[in-house]
Amino acid sequence: MSQYFQIHPENPQLRLIKQAAQIVHGGGIVALPTDSCYALVCHLDDKQAVERLRRLRGVDDKHHLTLLCRDLSEIAQYAKVDNRQYRMLKAATPGPFTVILEATREVPRRLSHPSRKTIGLRVPENAIAHALLEELGQPLLGTTLILPDERDPLTDPEEVREHLEKQIELVIDGGACSMEPTTVVDLTASEPELVRQGRGDPAVFGL
Repeated sequence: MSQYFQIHPENPQLRLIKQAAQIVHGGGIVALPTDSCYALVCHLDDKQAVERLRRLRGVDDKHHLTLLCRDLSEIAQYAKVDNRQYRMLKAATPGPFTVILEATREVPRRLSHPSRKTIGLRVPENAIAHALLEELGQPLLGTTLILPDERDPLTDPEEVREHLEKQIELVIDGGACSMEPTTVVDLTASEPELVRQGRGDPAVFGL
């Protein structure tokens, strides 16, 4: 049975954030509000948790999971970023964007796209997500909370609990989120490519 924390969306209670971080460190999967939809997140280095995350979403290893990072400097640890990409990322983060970049060796091989060696990254603007990332001191691995065979994400924490309370360790209630997922932009080629239009305006990437 999952735990259920009601956390203030603008002033997250540190006591609850610390408990959430302990759950992540213990191999737990957490449903977390972001600046787009709710996301399922787990510890970056926990292979079993990552496999559970993929099963919950019904996706295979070709599906990009996303690294939720605290800031641009953390992105640069896990992805190769040139000056052109850095300027675009500086304009777009934090915000509701996922960017696809070439992964560095810091990224466990099982997490990067098997044929392309790329990784999806984002810097969320949501205060709860940011507080948890700060407490952990490293990225979270996440994916939009869309259940298998569904098209729309879950955005209401009560619904999340109803569907997943026996399958994940924690639901964080930070209020309702947007119905729109992040805008996904591939920055690995010479020109940015729009992969998915979501909440973020791709004009910031010149698209």
